[in-house]
Amino acid sequence: MRLDKILAQSGLGSRSEVRQFIRSGQITINGLTVRDPGYSEENLEQQTICLAGNPVLYHRHKHLMMNKPAGLITAHQDNRHETIMSLVPEIWINRGISPVGRLDRDTTGLLLLTTDGVLNHRLTSPRWEIWKTYQIVFSGEPLQECDVTRFKTGLTLSPAEQFRPARLTIIDNQSAELSIKEGKFHQVKRMFRAINRTVIQLHRIRIGPLKLDDSLEEGQIRELDDSEISALYEQVQLTGQD
Repeated sequence: MRLDKILAQSGLGSRSEVRQFIRSGQITINGLTVRDPGYSEENLEQQTICLAGNPVLYHRHKHLMMNKPAGLITAHQDNRHETIMSLVPEIWINRGISPVGRLDRDTTGLLLLTTDGVLNHRLTSPRWEIWKTYQIVFSGEPLQECDVTRFKTGLTLSPAEQFRPARLTIIDNQSAELSIKEGKFHQVKRMFRAINRTVIQLHRIRIGPLKLDDSLEEGQIRELDDSEISALYEQVQLTGQD
């Protein structure tokens, strides 16, 4: 792989920006200065590459955690509403990063984005049964243990539509946590409507092994760390992610 491509995929800037770093002598490979953006050798990404003396950490794919605020559409673009991509740095958009699944416009919380299409597909495929956990504020009568049982056995909306078993935890009279393995249209809201409650606030806090970072404020994004990445890949039986 070319040196300029490795540096760009490491998040240091666009291809033109990293070429300037290279030509100005700021890049070293195993301690030797390299000024050719097209420099390439076998397993170059595994060599010790530094920018101004600081090691460059290369990952073939990028994975981001967003604390999605309300009001944004989970899409690359929309003709009427602002999308979550307005919060994503251009360098990552140019690398083809995409959201894993979607959150409704008024739903907040954990949204995962990745450049790895295989990982994205597996995390959203019903076959892999990935649990997603939400914090819910609702209106209506307080939940009862019978509601917990109904969710556990699987809610039936009609003969043609039944939700799979889910984990409902009562927090207090007007809030709860719900974990589901599906991602049907407005699913959580529809499930609560089926038991005569109305969801007022919906906030996702977990996807499989990945938990929303408590220090991440609404609208903020950070890259996943190595342990988080490994846990996601192990969850869907993938290897060699980097």
